[in-house]
Parts: sequence; structure tokens; C-alpha cells
Amino acid sequence: MFKRKSKKVSEQDKKKDDIKGLWKKCEKCANVIYNQELEQNLRVCPACGYHYQLNPYERIQILLDPDSFKEQDENISPVDPLNFSYSGTTYKAKLKESQINYNSKDAMIIGKGKIFGKSIELGIMDFRFLGGSMGSVVGEKFVRGVMYAIKYKIPYVVISASGGARMQEGMVSLMQMAKTSAALNLLSDHNIPYVVILTHPTTGGVTASFAMLGDIIIAEPSALIGFAGPRVIEQTIKQKLPPGFQSSEFQLDHGFVDIIVERKNLKETLFKVLNYLYDW
Repeated sequence: MFKRKSKKVSEQDKKKDDIKGLWKKCEKCANVIYNQELEQNLRVCPACGYHYQLNPYERIQILLDPDSFKEQDENISPVDPLNFSYSGTTYKAKLKESQINYNSKDAMIIGKGKIFGKSIELGIMDFRFLGGSMGSVVGEKFVRGVMYAIKYKIPYVVISASGGARMQEGMVSLMQMAKTSAALNLLSDHNIPYVVILTHPTTGGVTASFAMLGDIIIAEPSALIGFAGPRVIEQTIKQKLPPGFQSSEFQLDHGFVDIIVERKNLKETLFKVLNYLYDW
């Protein structure tokens, strides 16, 4: 993290900073957006519809009834089984940095909440935390979410945002793919629906496990969804990929996604889907 040297700031500099804080250039269409307008539009560009990433607590505000979410197992912390270090930085140090910056123990939170008065079990991945990578804690929390859904007899909804399995935990991370996939059989045995909402990006081991096993798979518009990223594939096959490859729309056309839903319609659509799948 960069730290500025202390210096005297002129009134003119303060005004410039205030102006910068009022506006944002869209990452997709480059249009200048008024920040307040962007927030009111649920962090979706009003010009091109680009969906910015949200943190888990912003997701909760959009998706659930006010003050209905109760977080579960928030104090589960990861360990460093390999004593991993790279580029002069240790895994422990990176974990601690993310835990302080994002006030969370790891890249997933789970909890029970309500949507239009009906209870659901909700798991949300946080891409800010080491790229939303799936290690032992993400896998464990996912499985505990399954068990809570069974215990309370409520649908299980997971919002994915991940770069894949967490390399710093080696095989401990990779085994979470099998662990989470196997746990979903328990939901099926109890006739409890499992719905996944894919957001940008959902890749790697998460895509290859629980993100693609939903009874219904919903995606936000233009999200990157795939296993290996486009650059990796291009370097491997030595060919240019078609436009929109691995986007939500591409995956919908090829049968990997059931429906694409804009953020403003997500709560209502999810409720309709759950009502169709389950008799609360």
C-alpha cells in the first residue's frame, strides 16, 4: 500500500480532490459518471450497463430485506499449511493485510437472511480478499452453508466472484473442489434448492466445482465466466478468441447459464425462481 508523504495541501488542491471524488470514468465505455448517480444505480453504469464489482455487504443490501442478515461462523480463520512465501512476501502477511483491510477472516461470508419475508441461507464471495480465491475456509464455509440450509429447511443461494483455487494452500485448496461438490448432494437428498449467482469474474476451481452445479444458474450481464482466463487460452492455443468469449452472454448461448439478470431486477427474479423451486 502506498503512503503519501505528509505535505501542506492548498485550498486549490483540496477543491481539485473534491471534484475528482464527484466523478468516475466508466471502465468499459469511458463515459464520465457522477458518483452519486452510480451509487443510486446500484453501481451499474447508466450509459452502457457495465456492472461494477460489489463487496458482500453491498450485495446483502441489494438482495435481502433490511436488517435481516445474520452472519454465521465469521471467526473461522485460514492457516498456512505450506509456510508459503513468494516475491519476498509471506502468505501469512497477505492474509493479515486482507483481514485488516476488509474486516473479514477470508473470502466468503455465510449467513441466514430474508428475501421478501422468506428465509434463505446465503453465501457471498469477496473478490477483494486475495482475488476471492478458494482455500480451506471458503470450502468449509460453503459446506457449513449447506448444513445450515438443511437444518433450517431453507434454500441455499451463493454469489460467486473468484479467481479460482488458492495456490498458497496447495492440495488443501484443490480438495475443496471435491468437498463442496460432494456437499451439494446432501441438498439434493433433502430436496432443498441450490441457486448460484455468477458475478464478474467467476473462474478457475470455483467454476469447476460449486459455481456450475446450481439447480438454477443466474449470471450478471457481461461477467467473465470460465475455467482458464482468455489470455491463458490464447497463449496455449496460439489463436485469437472470438469477441465476448466467456462472457455471461456467451455462456448463456452455449447452455452453461440459465438466465442473465440485471442487478436492479436480481432480488425479484431470485425470489420468483425460489418460489418456483421450493414450497417454503
